[in-house]
This record gives sequence, C-alpha cells and structure tokens, in this order.
Amino acid sequence: MKLLLIEDNPAMQTTLQRAFERTGAQVVACGDGARALDRWRASVPDVVLLDLSLPGLDGLEVLSRARAEGLDTPVLILTARSAVGDRVLGLNTGADDYLAKPFDLDELDARVRALARRRAPTHHVQPAYCGLQADAESGAVYAHGQAMELAPREAALLRALLARPGQAVAKDRLFELVFAGEADVQPDAIEVVAYRLRKRLASTGAKLVTLRGLGYLLAPQDPAEPGVGGTGGGA
Repeated sequence: MKLLLIEDNPAMQTTLQRAFERTGAQVVACGDGARALDRWRASVPDVVLLDLSLPGLDGLEVLSRARAEGLDTPVLILTARSAVGDRVLGLNTGADDYLAKPFDLDELDARVRALARRRAPTHHVQPAYCGLQADAESGAVYAHGQAMELAPREAALLRALLARPGQAVAKDRLFELVFAGEADVQPDAIEVVAYRLRKRLASTGAKLVTLRGLGYLLAPQDPAEPGVGGTGGGA
C-alpha cells in the first residue's frame, strides 16, 4: 500500500510515517501543500492522509485542486478541527473520511486500509500523451503500448512530466520528485537524468525540451526529426 502523508508537524509526521512503515506500507511524507500536490500528481498513492492546517496551500485547497484535476485517490482528513461544520466542509470538498486529533493509531490504520480496499482497481493508467502513458500503480511507463526500459530515476522524471503534459515543470520541483529523500545529491544531478531520458525518448515520438529559467516539458517530436516512428524502449 502506498500512502501520501501530508502533515506539517514534524513530530506527528515522523510518528505516522514510522507507524505505517512498520506495517509494510510505502509512505511519502510532505509538509507543504503545493509540493504535496505535485507529489500526488507524479505518483498516485492508494490513500492520502491530509492535514488541513498547512503552509502555503491549506489542506482544503490541496483537496479541491486535486479533485478538480481528476485525482480520485481516497482521502482521509486528519486535523485538530473537530467541529461538525469543519467535517462537513471537508467531506463536501471531496474527502472520503475524517478523523479528529488526537486519535488512536489502530483506528487510523483500520480506516486507511478500509479506504484502500474500497479503491477501484481502475484509473491507474494516465491518458496517453505523445504516445506515452504512465501506470500510477506499478510505476511503469509505456510508449505506444510497449513498456519502456528505464532506470528508476528516468522513470520518475518521465512520470512527473506526464503528470503535467505539455507544461513546463521547474527543475527544483523535478529534483524533489526524482531524488526524494536523497540528502547527498546535488541539484544539478537532475540534468544528468534529463540527458539520459532524452536519449530514451528518441524513438518514441516525444521529446524532452529544456526551457531556460522554466525547467523541462514533454512535447511531440517533429515528424522530420531523426528516430521518430519507432516504439520506445531499449536499454
């Protein structure tokens, strides 16, 4: 089970991450609303645990934007706001469940697993863009229906770009997604991954474009460009 934990309290974040990882779950933790939304787009989890009081985008705004973009991951709101009106607002915004702080960890685990079981086994594959599709559940990326042979970081970069097709994504955001949790990596390492991915895309009909000062985006290749017309893959 893959969880996205959006919680800005460091102690609470650490406690919940360790508790769920002990049960075998894969947990991505984030304390900032905007960055959490980017991670949600890049690798769709099975369940989202969402605090409402966040810096930048608050939890309700994160949820509202996610639902507007078609992200249908089950969401369990965790918050100290226990008034009925707050619960109703959260549920009406698109949450699937609500648990007020303080809570029992066993109850939280049971609710999360219930939401994961309820999740339909569809909608995992993103719509095709330039012949490319990403499977959010397996992490695989396909070019014209054929699985691409990509290194993990190359696949993570491509999934992040496919989450925002035709839009530029800043290098620092891509770095956070590709090198999440790797403290000893320099920011310019994303350029090396981009260089390798660009070569992988040569025969797919898509290309990786560098926009100075903006980041990277995926775009269709010109039919006259070399390598267009095959199916992506290759080591």
